[in-house]
Amino acid sequence: MIESKSIGRRSFLLANHIFLAILAFLCLFPLIHVLAVSLSSSVAASAGKVTLWPVGWNLSAYKFVLNKEAFLLSFGVSVKRVLLGTVLNMLMVLITAYPLSKEAAIFKWRTFYAWYFLVTILFSGGLIPAYMTVKMTGLIDSIWALILPGIVPVTSVILMLNFFRGLPKELEESAYIDGAGPFRTLWSIYIPLSAPAIATLTLFSMVGHWNSWFDGIIYMNLPEHYPLQSYLRTVLIDKTLTAASAAEAELMKILSNRTINAAQIFLGALPILMVYPFLQKFFIKGIVVGSVKE
Repeated sequence: MIESKSIGRRSFLLANHIFLAILAFLCLFPLIHVLAVSLSSSVAASAGKVTLWPVGWNLSAYKFVLNKEAFLLSFGVSVKRVLLGTVLNMLMVLITAYPLSKEAAIFKWRTFYAWYFLVTILFSGGLIPAYMTVKMTGLIDSIWALILPGIVPVTSVILMLNFFRGLPKELEESAYIDGAGPFRTLWSIYIPLSAPAIATLTLFSMVGHWNSWFDGIIYMNLPEHYPLQSYLRTVLIDKTLTAASAAEAELMKILSNRTINAAQIFLGALPILMVYPFLQKFFIKGIVVGSVKE
C-alpha cells in the first residue's frame, strides 16, 4: 500500500514537472524568438525562417539601435522615471499604510481614509479630467507628468497595511516604552521586518513605471521626452526607417524593420529581466503579503 502511494506520488510530481516545464517554455518562447530575430539577418527574419535560433548571426541591429539618439534619449527618460517614481511610490506607500494599519481606537479616522483610498480603485475621474489636471498644473512635457498622477499606488498601500497589521503589536509597544515616536518606530522596526513585502511592491512599482506607455503618449508633446515604451510604440506603428548618418545608412543595407524592432524590444525588456534575479528570494516571500495574521 505504502509502495503504491509512493509510486503514485512520484508519478504526480513527474507530471507536475512536465506541465510546469511546458508552461515555462511557452512563457519564454516569445522572448527567445524576439532575441533570435534581433540577432538574425534581415533576409532570414523577413522570410520567417527564424524560430528559436538566429539565422545569419550578426549584431548589426544592436549597433544600429545603440547608435540611435532617439532610443538612447527615451531609455534615459525611462531610467529617470523608474528611479524617481519607485522611490516616491514606496515612500508614499509606507507613510500611508503605517497609520492606516492602526486600530480605530488609535487612529480615529482610519476607516474613513481607508474607504476614501479604496474608492479611487473602483472609480476614476476619466482620461479628460486627468489630462486637464496635468495640463493646468503645468506638468505637460515634464517627467513629473509621468510620476505624480500615480504617486500613491492604492493597491500597494492596501497590501502593505495588511502586512503591517500582521506584525506583533508588542514590538511597537516596546518601542514606545523606549521613547521612540511613530516615525522612529516605522523606520527602525516596521521597515526592516517588512523587507519581503517592500521588495515585492518595489518590483511591482518598477515594472509598472518601466512598462507604462500610454501616459507618455498623452502627456508628452515632444518625442524626445517619450519614455522608452512610448517610443517603441511609435516605432512599431511607424514602419519607415531613416538613417541619420552615413554609418547608419550602411548598416541599413543589411537590416530590416523586423530585426531593428526586435532588438529595441529586447533591449527594452532587458533591464527588468536583470532586476528579477536579485529580488527573487524577497518576491517569493512577499507574494503572500498580508496573508499572515496574529
